[in-house]
Amino acid sequence: MAVPVLRLKRGEERRIRSGHLWVYSNEVDTAATPLKVLAPGGEVVVEDSRGKPLGRAYANPHSLICARLFSRDPNQSLDRAFLEKQIAQAVSLRESLFAGGCYRAVFGDGDGLSGLVIDRFNDTFVIQSGTAGMDAVLEDIAQALDRLYQPKNIVVKSESAVREQEGLSSMVQALKGELPAEVLLNENGVNYYAPLEEGQKTGWFYDHRAARRRILPLVAGARVLDVFSYCGAWGVLAAAHGASSVTCVDSSARAMEFVQRNAELNGVADRMITLAMEANAAMKELILQGQRFDVVVIDPPAFIKRKKDFKNGLAGYHAINELAMRLVEPGGVLVSASCSMHLSRDQLMDVVRSSGRHIDRFVQVFATEGQAEDHPIHPAIPETEYLKSVFARVLMNP
Repeated sequence: MAVPVLRLKRGEERRIRSGHLWVYSNEVDTAATPLKVLAPGGEVVVEDSRGKPLGRAYANPHSLICARLFSRDPNQSLDRAFLEKQIAQAVSLRESLFAGGCYRAVFGDGDGLSGLVIDRFNDTFVIQSGTAGMDAVLEDIAQALDRLYQPKNIVVKSESAVREQEGLSSMVQALKGELPAEVLLNENGVNYYAPLEEGQKTGWFYDHRAARRRILPLVAGARVLDVFSYCGAWGVLAAAHGASSVTCVDSSARAMEFVQRNAELNGVADRMITLAMEANAAMKELILQGQRFDVVVIDPPAFIKRKKDFKNGLAGYHAINELAMRLVEPGGVLVSASCSMHLSRDQLMDVVRSSGRHIDRFVQVFATEGQAEDHPIHPAIPETEYLKSVFARVLMNP
């Protein structure tokens, strides 16, 4: 069968030629190639205004991003052999970087597979599809994983807000084996249980692995506060590396149960305190109690999910940073993180700066971090670089 063509307006091919993978609906010459006739998830050949092929993509006429390229070869289909090759190529990078089978195996556009995320937890692979195109080849993805790695479980856990923009409903099911209630993983030499069936996204956030490594020299003998802790990725790691006490804060009582279990798993439960409270309320309460910590980590969810959320989200980042700084022992360290793609590293730095000035603190930024190595950045797609963290010493003003 002939593959439908998606022709761009004059001049709209520049971004695609530079390496980007997304085609926006307002870039399409709909007079020549109407979007409405395309099937969601169906493959198309993308052409410039003169009819020269730019590559092969899958389309969704109901989405602002109406097509996503997966190959520069207009004859290459998104078949099982292609998926197997691309997945193996992605995993080979992770296996060269990490010992053991715990990592983000595929990071969407960063691995040339737009709309697809796969996390590996030893013998369980968790697939997160964000697009109609990836939904259409889920069975092929599962069969590729099975042939390459023979895992015990292959699970689809697709519940992201991106799916709503694509007109897709949530999907949680096992394609091989079963859907485990939880998984066991190892990160930075520490073991953790993570909730899979009921957990957030794929159950774990590997993206801060590199930043978490950076706290290791800072925590020996320290009092540590881990805010928005989820299952204790920062806090349990700190305790395992010699922190004298760790307080983990999260609004989810279920997450606090996993913190306690993870502390027990690593033999540090005697140094762990859990507070199932909303973050701002918990920090205000700790301030009233006169508590101070040598290391404070704030790793919130995205406060700025869309550009129109920027003003309110920025105010939220200011609020939590000011509260966190009040809890840092003079000379101690604040780790301030953001996973909001719409907040740049420089803007987060400015949040830390202005929060310090507002409460009369002298702030020294001595390190910054981005996402871990298993979240490779596509140099033509700024959206793939979303994670950032600032490491700052906080002192009283002289």
